[in-house]
Amino acid sequence: MSLRSAGAGAATIQAPSQNAATANAAGSNVPSSPTAAPPDGERRAQGVRRGLGEWVLHAPHTFRALVRADELWLVVLAALVGVGAGLCVHLMTIATQASHEILFNLQRGDRVSGTVDVDRIRTVLVPTLGGALVGLAGWAITRWWNRRTVDPIEANALHGGRMSLSDSLLVTLQTVLSNGVGASVGLEAGYTQISSALASRLGRSFRVRRNDLRLLVGCGAAGAIAAAFQAPLTGSFYAFELVIGTYSLATLAPVVVSAIVAVFVTHVLSTDTAGFDIRVPSALEAVDYLPVLALGMICALGGILIMRGVTLVESWFRRSGVPVWLRPVLGGAVVGGLALWSPQVLSSGHEALRLGLDSPYTATHIALLILAKSIASAVSIGSGFRGGLFFASLFLGALTGKLFAAGLATITATQALPPVVCALVGMSAMAVAVVGGPLTMAFLALESTGSLPMTVAVLAASVVSAITVRRTFGYSFATWRFHLRGEAIRSAVDIGWVRNLTVGRMMRRDMRTIRSDTTISAFRRQVPLGSADRVIVLDEAGRYAGVVLTPEAHGTDETVIRLSEILHYAKNVLLPQMTIKEAVQMFESTESDALAVVDGVDTRKVIGLLTEQYALRRYTEELDRLRRDLSGE
Repeated sequence: MSLRSAGAGAATIQAPSQNAATANAAGSNVPSSPTAAPPDGERRAQGVRRGLGEWVLHAPHTFRALVRADELWLVVLAALVGVGAGLCVHLMTIATQASHEILFNLQRGDRVSGTVDVDRIRTVLVPTLGGALVGLAGWAITRWWNRRTVDPIEANALHGGRMSLSDSLLVTLQTVLSNGVGASVGLEAGYTQISSALASRLGRSFRVRRNDLRLLVGCGAAGAIAAAFQAPLTGSFYAFELVIGTYSLATLAPVVVSAIVAVFVTHVLSTDTAGFDIRVPSALEAVDYLPVLALGMICALGGILIMRGVTLVESWFRRSGVPVWLRPVLGGAVVGGLALWSPQVLSSGHEALRLGLDSPYTATHIALLILAKSIASAVSIGSGFRGGLFFASLFLGALTGKLFAAGLATITATQALPPVVCALVGMSAMAVAVVGGPLTMAFLALESTGSLPMTVAVLAASVVSAITVRRTFGYSFATWRFHLRGEAIRSAVDIGWVRNLTVGRMMRRDMRTIRSDTTISAFRRQVPLGSADRVIVLDEAGRYAGVVLTPEAHGTDETVIRLSEILHYAKNVLLPQMTIKEAVQMFESTESDALAVVDGVDTRKVIGLLTEQYALRRYTEELDRLRRDLSGE
């Protein structure tokens, strides 16, 4: 291994859809009302930004037809994605290493997290002044390019694999800058962001189908992680577990090809392919699995604390009133202060992990280093530096494993597990808690050590860690961030079709209407039995008033004079932006088999009608399509 790098859903006439309001609070593009529109100047600015972000150079029609007709050509596209991912990983690694060498005055090839004699003034000034640059860049981007970037998991879950290349490029540059000035963030998030965005852009240029576009986004992530760790199986299962959300024979070939090609590209471009010289036992006894499982649970709890720590730091900065551009300055100063004690807290910690696996640290030093690195990572991300916790979780997990081994040696009379075994188990278990993907970490251990017994131990601890996090916390770091933003995403499994299948798309517009002051006798003449099951009633101003059931109108006695006396569902309507899930819940709560669709809760202009039968049929069709996609049919 080379470690170089929808609620209740029922809307009434008094209030808009709760889901629509939540989406607006979370920064969604879904308008709260169909009539809402931005001012002319803002609309023109949005049009310019959308044009820049959505511009696509389409491939020739012949090539597009080949890709859509034959899955072998999709594998060719996946190989091109692998080339792009390998190039991106190589360039980002070179850029950050060059920044470290220049800013921290390192010898060529030295790693900042593994150097013990970094200049003390630079140790503090570089992260602090770098934080000022990151803060000002973030403020400028917010000022002139205020769009929320979609990451690969969200893109595949909600947007059918569509990602903005321009937005992703900005995030990647911010990640390189943050890591380059020594912030305790990893590059893996940047690797996957830009590689997946390139894959998305390539897929859109060939106009591939929705599922194929999601697959290509996964290929980009697979290539990025495979190139970063020189581990094609690890990259492939990272894509399956975290970005695509499922595994099938149909997705195997493109993902694996992309990962292998990305690794080959980095081998060609870089001579620095040195991995770890890890020596592990040839076999593990059955009794050894008890401490392994215990370590998996401990690492899961530690991962939860780290994720909570990031949230607490962000909350503190928001409540403090510190300007957004100034927050990374304070975060950089904290990281620089911690680095005065140990430079191992700087950057992502690749060399620190390499040294930490073999160094004979005391238990006290390990505990302090865990605390310092945890604080540095939480403060870096919480204050506004761009990056992820992938490698930080590996480093912290390895330290936790070594600390566990030291404690185990003091309380057991028999020979305890070797520290390197505990370090590898802890490294994987902590990464599963923060990032997710137990199989991903198991293959990382396999490709790192070549030891099947070690891989089995890692897999056991990873499963325990995953179950512990799922039962006690419920989120990985990425999905936890979605939860805080108001998105109900637990994985990359495609749920975007639920949001795309809206009432406005399913409703029929040829509904029959009648005035509310119409008499019963006039209604009977105009709407004979059998001509319509229901008729929508409008008031004097042409707004929705309710629904009249035709059999009831024909069967009522003569004492009822006007339709307004037998109206139903006067306060229950559907809005065009409601999803199919909300519509079905609305039918259940009102016990109606059809509801009117109005353009807004204020105007109440009827624009269509949706029946429960049709909504359920469309919902069933989409569920069946999703089942066939998951099974590879």
